[in-house]
Amino acid sequence: MKTRVGFSLLLVLVAAAGCSLDVSNPNSPSEDQVLTTREGIFALAVGLQQFYAGAALEAATLTPGVTSRELAANSTFLDLVNLDIGGTSLAPGNAHVFNLWSRSYRVIEMANQLIANAPKVTMAEGTRSGILAMAYLYKAMALGTLAQAFEQMPMDVQADGKAPFRPRREVFAEAVRLLEQAGNLLRATPPSAEFFSAILVRGFDLPNTILARGARYSLLAGVYNNDNAALARAELATSAVDLTKTSVFPYDTRSQNPIYQLGVVVGNYAPQDNLGTPLFESGDARLAFWTTPSTRLSTPHRYPIENFSGFFDAATKAIPAYLPGEMRLIKAEVYVRTGRLNDAVTEVNAIRTKTAAGDPFRIGANLPAYRGAVTTDALLTEIYRQRCAELFMQGLRFEDSRRLGRPGPPNLAERNRNFYPYPQSERDNNPNIPADPAN
Repeated sequence: MKTRVGFSLLLVLVAAAGCSLDVSNPNSPSEDQVLTTREGIFALAVGLQQFYAGAALEAATLTPGVTSRELAANSTFLDLVNLDIGGTSLAPGNAHVFNLWSRSYRVIEMANQLIANAPKVTMAEGTRSGILAMAYLYKAMALGTLAQAFEQMPMDVQADGKAPFRPRREVFAEAVRLLEQAGNLLRATPPSAEFFSAILVRGFDLPNTILARGARYSLLAGVYNNDNAALARAELATSAVDLTKTSVFPYDTRSQNPIYQLGVVVGNYAPQDNLGTPLFESGDARLAFWTTPSTRLSTPHRYPIENFSGFFDAATKAIPAYLPGEMRLIKAEVYVRTGRLNDAVTEVNAIRTKTAAGDPFRIGANLPAYRGAVTTDALLTEIYRQRCAELFMQGLRFEDSRRLGRPGPPNLAERNRNFYPYPQSERDNNPNIPADPAN
């Protein structure tokens, strides 16, 4: 049913989410008709998941992956070459930056349509609560993606296209609020069997993903708002996530893994040597999980590159919605930032010494325990090292690099921008847009 409903109405719904069509088709349902029927709401809920996994996730992974040097551009397409160079070469009209921006707001608008219309349509209460919790989650994930890439952004979508811009610290806090609302919904009214069978994609653990993303954005809200209460919420959420379970975005022969398509089939991207970080530790077994060796150099900038492995080397491989190891590294960072350094070392060691057998995704470092200095600066550097290896290609390193104090522009070795310029189309249409960041 998910496939039949999703594909039959997805094109109508995705078009409706982005714009109004001037030419009406008397044989097709209008947006209002679609959103006032149970079938239409179901189709939009399925379509939201498909659009995120097939389009938004690709932009949120590959674009910042190039900027943070996880990946090398391996193409002569000008926009991709300029993304790889970074700095002032990255113009506001860059297509990859535009895709990250526009696809995130498409997700937000589709989620808003569910939030506004699902309460008005007759359905089982458990089905409605599942749909609404899922919509809040996806909206929060889109806001989190934007806040990791831009200095400011609209918190929501306005019909006139003139939404005010807000600082990213406020956007992280809003993402946390949405996730708390999602969690409250699920606790008050657990999702129905119909929600799991007809709407939620296979392999996606909604409650654990809400908790895990809540931990992620609570950490960022705490750091950027100087808010110890948010840090405490991050710690609490990490403890609530079941680290033995997985949650994934699934793919099949029709809806294929987008990173595999662009990285392997098309070949426009490739992992940089040693996971793209100068902090890579010899003997780290995660290198062989994420990549397989090659002797290639990228085109045109001649970076040593490897081949994709892990979750990205087959068309039907699922991509995690979060990795369990992130929870321990969030907890370690919370401990450092609240002065519990020895507790932070315990969490770091849980990641360093973890073997593949001890991880539900088979990600293990198999390293000795931490032997460095037990100081704030040394531990934040070690946390960054572990995040680079544990969370490779999860769309997090651009944010991690800034937050954890790694070198940035004008030194372009580890990241080639601090924040992205705003898309030219936004500047042309929204008078509230701020000046572009210098780099």
